[in-house]
Amino acid sequence: MKLNSLNRSILALTIPSIVANITTPLLGLVDTAIVGHMGSAVFIAAIALGGSVFNLLYWCFGFLRAGTSGITAQAVGAGDTHSSSLSLFRGLFVAAALGVLMIATAPIVARFTLNFMGADPEEFRYAYQYVEVCIWGAPAVMGVNTLSGWFLGMQNTKAPMYMSILINVVNIALSTTLVYGMKWGVEGLATGTMLAQWVGLLVGLLLCRRYKVKLTKWRDMMEWGSIRRFFTVNSDIFLRTLCMIAVTLWFTRSGSVQGTEILAANAVLMQLFMLMSYFMDGFAFAGEAVIGKAIGAQKHREVSDYIHSLLRWGVVVASFFTIVYAVSGDIIISLLSSQPDVTATAHEYYWWAVTIPFAGFATFTWDGIFIGATMTRKMLIAIAIAMLVFFGLLFWLMPIMGNHGLWLAFVAYLLSRGVASHILGRRLIRAK
Repeated sequence: MKLNSLNRSILALTIPSIVANITTPLLGLVDTAIVGHMGSAVFIAAIALGGSVFNLLYWCFGFLRAGTSGITAQAVGAGDTHSSSLSLFRGLFVAAALGVLMIATAPIVARFTLNFMGADPEEFRYAYQYVEVCIWGAPAVMGVNTLSGWFLGMQNTKAPMYMSILINVVNIALSTTLVYGMKWGVEGLATGTMLAQWVGLLVGLLLCRRYKVKLTKWRDMMEWGSIRRFFTVNSDIFLRTLCMIAVTLWFTRSGSVQGTEILAANAVLMQLFMLMSYFMDGFAFAGEAVIGKAIGAQKHREVSDYIHSLLRWGVVVASFFTIVYAVSGDIIISLLSSQPDVTATAHEYYWWAVTIPFAGFATFTWDGIFIGATMTRKMLIAIAIAMLVFFGLLFWLMPIMGNHGLWLAFVAYLLSRGVASHILGRRLIRAK
């Protein structure tokens, strides 16, 4: 394929994904800003801790989106409409079961996670309030993840965009009203999030109607070959997600043990990583769709061409965010918090956040490529290597450098993950 044709195909899928994804970090920015102006750093810390509980729960089952997209995209490339329908219903069934399980186990998970991260009594109280309310949106979150992956595999990124925009607009509107108008505090923030998640699921199911998907027979859903492939792909993604959770939770915990101000400042700076990551995820999602479809159609040279184009776009995005973060540090931090102790601490570590775009762009790109190719074992190996780098540097440098050592370990984790992925994915690049 010609370069312009490749870029058009990628951008046609990427732009709606970026529009959808940008609402997610903006939601985190708004939530941080809401609690950041409630009068105490403890509210920022509590939301960071409460969010870690949902990272543990939701990230564990992120395979519902990622696994569904790759399998569906390959079915589309092969012209197999029956298999693409099966992937939807199989994913929704698993999503409903997992959502109910999360509600049942949330109190245990919340207490364990908050105690593990060293929350003090006040932080624990507000974080637990947040979890108690938000968890009732778990079945909806799992369903939305499945629908998003299925739409992506069907080469439709506009439907996830509509769902995401609606979820986040409703969330922001309700949370702001309940916190400031109704004076519900942290519980208001959680209630707005939970209700918006159910609205998103309803809209996603309505959008499925255009495909006229027919209900499949139970024995087709449980066919052993398809089930085995579903869980082989998704078990790799599940284990990869556990590695991500281990790094993220230990990063949060390492900030928590240094005090509320460090924890709050790190939470503010991590919003910059999240903002950049959701832009990069737009290209990763496009990679899942185009790589999966090309492999399903057995167009191997096209796979190699797409990979080179995706990596070039990654460099462009990383350059953009590096420049923006380098010149706008004071403005960004002041928008996220008005607490002098938090903003002063964030300024001290801000330049670590500036290094993240170039350290991390290859990681996001290759994750999308591996998921589309259903080569999830290579993705797992790459993150396992990077996790070892993170913990090795953390335990070595943090006693010497404090929070600077923590940030250095995190940046090295992103960089080593991208390098390992590139080495492991060379066979796809060389495909003819």
